[in-house]
Amino acid sequence: MTFVVTQACVDIQDKSCVQVCPADCIYEGGRMMYINPDQCIDCGACEEVCPVSAIRYDADLMGDDEQFLDLNAHFFDALDSPKGARKLGKIDHDVEFVAALPRKEA
Repeated sequence: MTFVVTQACVDIQDKSCVQVCPADCIYEGGRMMYINPDQCIDCGACEEVCPVSAIRYDADLMGDDEQFLDLNAHFFDALDSPKGARKLGKIDHDVEFVAALPRKEA
């Protein structure tokens, strides 16, 4: 079980979640944040601070948001065993689904 960043984060990337994550498992992609399921400790701190309610517990995902469980995990397929988000910084990459979404207007 893990927490998952959903589509509400696309083109928002508030990063409040990164500041409170004790596991350093929330990575910044090109257009949204991603939670590494292998590093998440299920504390829920990120969910509480997300201003757009983009973070959900995987068991609570419904409808279109369910696909983001796999999308978050697939983001890390292209990375060499990341050990911590803060040191790595922004990764100019997104999963194909997110990259193909129309940009949100500011």
